[in-house]
This record gives sequence, structure tokens and C-alpha cells, in this order.
Amino acid sequence: MAVRETHRDIDRAASDWSARQDRGPLSPDAAASLEAWLRGDPRRRGALLRARAMSLMSESAQALGPDFDPDTFAEPRRARLSRRGVLTWSGAAVAAASLGALSLATSAAGAVISTERGEIRLVPLKDGSTVLLNTESRIRVRYDEGQRHVTLLRGEAFFSVARDERRPFVVEVDGRGLRTTQASFRVRKLANDPVDLLVSQGLVNVSAAPLFGAGKVLTLSANTRLALADPVHRSAEQPRPIAPETVTRELAWRDGKLAFEGETLSQAALAFARYSDTRIEIRDPDLAREPVTGLFAASDPVGFGRAVAQVFDARLQRDGDTVVLSRAAQPPAAAQ
Repeated sequence: MAVRETHRDIDRAASDWSARQDRGPLSPDAAASLEAWLRGDPRRRGALLRARAMSLMSESAQALGPDFDPDTFAEPRRARLSRRGVLTWSGAAVAAASLGALSLATSAAGAVISTERGEIRLVPLKDGSTVLLNTESRIRVRYDEGQRHVTLLRGEAFFSVARDERRPFVVEVDGRGLRTTQASFRVRKLANDPVDLLVSQGLVNVSAAPLFGAGKVLTLSANTRLALADPVHRSAEQPRPIAPETVTRELAWRDGKLAFEGETLSQAALAFARYSDTRIEIRDPDLAREPVTGLFAASDPVGFGRAVAQVFDARLQRDGDTVVLSRAAQPPAAAQ
């Protein structure tokens, strides 16, 4: 009876194939062997894509110096943001964070902080809490003696809330209140999508109004997610537990990366569009539906396109600020 390959076996073989591709174009026989290997198990394409992504990122990360660890770079297992992660993503973001702290210290009532496309900004608050803003995000901060209040106007933010039993920390988004005394959680407000709340640590209470008067209050604990519904469907809101590895994947943007686990290539292209003016266009519908698995630098859609082209036998072209992916033209069948 045939023995089913383990994930480790597949990853090891994928790394070998990736290394062979790095050494130069494959011979016709080797290319045929690779294609046969890829057809043998549906997990293999994802494994090769991960290996190619790690190879591409390792090449681009050589300038990080002797402390660079490619395993850590490619497989983040930390739930917290490291200072080094901010530095490697954008040196300007750290400087912006310092300026943000200064402005909040001098004008905490109504301070507005925002990021541009491709920018991630760490904002220290004067109570010891922090807000990490993702690309194209905007918040307003108002502190007083009774409450720490932040309004998410647009985009995505990760809150690390310092404990203060006397002054609750309230995030207002679309007229809803998210309240805690100490927690770490992500709130995402994007056009045409429901507001998404993900709690990684602590407890967060969700009310139908920002002032927490009478009415139903939902409590979310660590590793829990909730899509905030409109008023008509609010009674059907149900928090759902998620695995810790899913939380880590959802928060990979804090280190300037995008993590995919079975999303389609078209969905991945939309994710990259949030971070760069370079667009990924997939002209073949079947290719657009291919699942993608791996970790990629959010600021490098071209590198992602190269990895996709190699793994899915696709053709990559540059058209100004657009990366065009299409199926490679098949040779005509030989006459019988």
C-alpha cells in the first residue's frame, strides 16, 4: 500500500525544486519531472509557492545584515510587533510614530493620525497603550479623565491597550462601541465590507452604541472574531472562535507581510492593491481561481507575481504600473 507523503516530505521536495530553479532554467526533462511531481498531490503547488516566496524574500533581505534569520522572516510565529519588524518595513514609520506621540501629548483631544498607501505607523499613546495603523488608515484620539476614546474613521488598526480600571478604552467604529480595560485587538473598516473585529488577547465588549447604555453587549475573548452587522441584522451577530495560527496569519501585516492560506490568486491581488500603486491583473479566469499559500512582502507585488508565474506555469508581463499574469501559450498539437 502506498504511503501518503507528509507535509514535511512535500516541503523538503519543494525546497529542492526551488533550489534547482534558482540555479538556472530547468532542462526539458527536469521541467517535465517537475510538472509530473506537481500533479501528484494537490498540496505540492502550495509547498512550491511557499519555497519560491522564501527564496525571493531571502534574496531581497540580504541587506538586513548578519542578524537576518530567513526562517523567522518567512514564518512569523510572534503575536506581537517587534521593533525590528517596523524598521525593516519602513524606517519612516518609526519617525512618524515619534511625531505621533508628541502630537498626542500636546493635544490629546481630537488628535487625528493617518497613514498613506503602503505606510504602517506605530502610534504610542500617552497612557502606555499603542495603536498600529495599517495602510491607508485614519483615527481620531480623544482622552479625558473618564475615558480613553479612539474613533476608527477608515482602514485597519491594531490596539494594544494598557490596563486602567478607572478609565475604559473605547474604540468607536460606525457608531458602535468596543470597550476594554486591557486587551490586544484588531479592527478593520474597509469600503464595501463589514467591520471586522479580531481579539488576540484579553476581553473586548461590543455594544450597539458607543456610549454603552442600555442594550445587548457581546463579550469577545482571545482568539475570537466578529463581523459587525448593520442594525437590521445585528441580532444575528455571533462571535466565532478562530485558531491561534489564523490570528497570526491575519496579523502578518504588522511585519509588512501578507499571509495566504488557500485564498484565490484574484483575492491575493486585491490584498496587494491596498499596499502599492503597482496592480496585479490576472487575465485568465482559471488562473485567477487558483489557490495560493505562502507569506509575501506586502510591498513587493512584482516578486509575488514572479513566484506565481513559476509555480503555475504562467506568463508575467509588465505594463507600466501593472503586473499582468496569464497562462503561458500552449504549443499547437502535432498533426497525426
